This record gives sequence, C-alpha cells and structure tokens, in this order.
Amino acid sequence: MAADKQVEVTAQLSERFVKMVKQQESDKLEQWLKDAVASSVRSLISFANGIRQDYSAVHNALSSIWSNGQVEGQVNRLKFIKRIMCGRANFDLLRKRVLYRPVTI
Repeated sequence: MAADKQVEVTAQLSERFVKMVKQQESDKLEQWLKDAVASSVRSLISFANGIRQDYSAVHNALSSIWSNGQVEGQVNRLKFIKRIMCGRANFDLLRKRVLYRPVTI
C-alpha cells in the first residue's frame, strides 16, 4: 500500500464499506458514496454509481433487519441441482434430489 496511493485509498474504502454492511450502518452510506467518487479510482466510482442507481434498495438493505438470504440460497441450490441433472433423468429423480436432506448427527 505504501507504493501506490490508489491501493491504499481502495483498501481503506473497501474496509469501511465492509464494516458499514456488517454493522448495518445505513447513515454512513451517503458519505461513503461521496468518498468513493472523490477517490478517483475508476472501479470504486463505477461501484458507487451502481449503488446510486438503486440507492433506496441498498439503503433499505442496510437499515432493515430482514434478509432474503435463506431464499436466495435455496434458489441457488435448486438451480445447481437442475444444471447437474440436465438431460440425465426425469422429474421424479429431480424431485427426490431436491427434497433429499442428509441425516446430521
């Protein structure tokens, strides 16, 4: 980081963003976006502009206690199983694979 100022700025802003998301500090989002645009790092500016396009959704995600992570995980699992089985079996086997849960001790 000492060799390149942009690397240092990127690391600091990245750490701030991760902390902001983990601690759900929606009040710090606006300042982070301003700092990212002022950083002159193209990838950070592009990322900040993407967040600005859907600001309300990002702000709500940071301020809400609700999450759709569990649903997204199940959708991802189902798509993975479907890709593996594509063209290999019928619906009955697909149903068994989706509903199968290994016994845990």
